[in-house]
Amino acid sequence: MRLTFCGGAEEVTGSCHLVEVRGKRLLLDCGLIQGSREDEARNREPFPFAPGDIDAVVLSHAHIDHSGRIPLLVKSGFRGPIYTQAATRDLCRIMLKDAGHLNEKEAEWSNRKRERKGLSRVNPLYTLKEAQQSLRRFKPLPYHQRTEVLPGAEVRLLDAGHILGSAIVELWLSEDGVTRKLVFSGDLGHPDAPILRNPTAVEQADVVLLESTYGDRLHRPREETQAEIAAVVEAARHARGNILIPAFAVGRTQEILYVLGQNFDRWGLAEWEVFLDSPMAIEATEVYTRHSDLYDDDASTFWDTARRQALLPNLHLTHTTHQSMKLNQIRSGAIIIAASGMCTGGRIRHHLKNNVWRKGCHLVIVGFQARGTLGRALVDGAREIRLWGETIRVAATVHTIGGLSAHADQRTLSEWALAIGERPSIFLVHGEQEALGVLRETLAGRGANAHIARRGFGLDLVTGKTFR
Repeated sequence: MRLTFCGGAEEVTGSCHLVEVRGKRLLLDCGLIQGSREDEARNREPFPFAPGDIDAVVLSHAHIDHSGRIPLLVKSGFRGPIYTQAATRDLCRIMLKDAGHLNEKEAEWSNRKRERKGLSRVNPLYTLKEAQQSLRRFKPLPYHQRTEVLPGAEVRLLDAGHILGSAIVELWLSEDGVTRKLVFSGDLGHPDAPILRNPTAVEQADVVLLESTYGDRLHRPREETQAEIAAVVEAARHARGNILIPAFAVGRTQEILYVLGQNFDRWGLAEWEVFLDSPMAIEATEVYTRHSDLYDDDASTFWDTARRQALLPNLHLTHTTHQSMKLNQIRSGAIIIAASGMCTGGRIRHHLKNNVWRKGCHLVIVGFQARGTLGRALVDGAREIRLWGETIRVAATVHTIGGLSAHADQRTLSEWALAIGERPSIFLVHGEQEALGVLRETLAGRGANAHIARRGFGLDLVTGKTFR
């Protein structure tokens, strides 16, 4: 029995961990690497294993840094099942097809430039058709049901409270009379976050893979966060500008709509026009509506009311490119929610080009921004940005609203891990170096056996020894 850290180790994105038992091979996640152009170029490198030798995949949730290389895995020879929660399957139908479409467009754009330089053409990482083909391998599992997925490997999914369908993966491995329990946190949610339930407690484990995205910081209390958003709305009202909110299409967008709906009267939102400018986010919101059985009690009550009335009476869904372009004519009074969440692509970049140089504009960052992304540059105080070869001055006010994060903070990560019985070995994944180091010290200071997972290294689950 062995575990190898193939991705998402010593970095936030590219989640991928290989488990071997009884001669079978199982992947936990198979995500895209995101960040700088150099980081994303690594997605084209060969997998550190033969895709055709993988027998099954267990997917923790739909976010592209956890699911986004699944079509490439299938394209490269994988022929096994992909087990995940039913809502994750439905969200992946949207996200993976969108990723395939974007890959095609990016290759087309790159090839026009390469041809002018006399360079050879490049192929998309994978196409829309290849993404659709990979979706046939998805097999949904409910929460709390223990299922044999391979000889010697049983899986149970627990609600992680991160996005709809997100799962903590419990994995029981048995070989030669020895059983070990491996737990993969996936991405854990922030307790008391809108819509979803809190992360489920785990009773026992031998080894835990723990995400560390916010391992070095604490989120603000929910009340302070809402007060902060209210202040942004008021400041933008006085400045007579627009509010731009780059948001991940799945999870963050739905939480923002929920918060705006809850505070519609209190924040005077009737004076604004709210635009959801993301076809993928619109589709994802429909999936959220279909899976309301996964909501917490407060959200269930709210969404029951929202079905009978309008979620936001001034909400406009902009499906087409033409509808999106018309928003650029609005100089004030618009709240525009658009992807991508890290400003690396999508319609938000067009809205930045048309608004970020205006003093009255307020840019609200509501999610994690990886190093090397445009969103991270704006958070770090960039006074100029480059879009489509043009240098644009940043005059907008940039707000970072950490309390809306769908990720657990240091306190929640620590308490969740330390509550697991029998003091398991904890390996920290999915974090930048500082976050990993701080969380490891925090856990070790409270008596935990905590380590930082290293990409390319592995663990013998019987002896506890590491290898490379």
